[in-house]
Amino acid sequence: MVLKPKIVAKMKQMYIDFEAFDKMFADAKGYHKRAKLFVAEGQRPSLIFNVSSVALECYLIALCELNGEMPRNHTYISMMNTVEQHMTVPRELSKSIRSLDIIFGICPIDNYHHGVPEPADAARVLSLCDMVLELFDPKQITSVRLAAEIDEFSLN
Repeated sequence: MVLKPKIVAKMKQMYIDFEAFDKMFADAKGYHKRAKLFVAEGQRPSLIFNVSSVALECYLIALCELNGEMPRNHTYISMMNTVEQHMTVPRELSKSIRSLDIIFGICPIDNYHHGVPEPADAARVLSLCDMVLELFDPKQITSVRLAAEIDEFSLN
């Protein structure tokens, strides 16, 4: 008779660092606003692209923070993999965000190439920021905060 090992599953407890979430979300909105100001000032597309890209990364990390799980690294593919474990993201939005790793030439490491963003790339990333901002549901954020407070209260 062959004994099979007992499989035990343990639910992981979610830890949400609201201070980190608040900071990352505020940073994202700040970079997003700055990128829009750069457009209005007629700044060069590469600057708008880079600042918008930082805003987008901050938004994605904030979504990860809100769900208590950080991405394995900060490539757009990895961040989207983590975000999509917890929420549904429109397919085209996800595809467009993931494609940014190509512009940055993140993979492969031994042949790194950072492309020069075109004006259309700057406008696209800024648009992605607008769309990702819409993924933040104030009611969900409030309910997650309340649930965390209840959990904390019940532990004390």
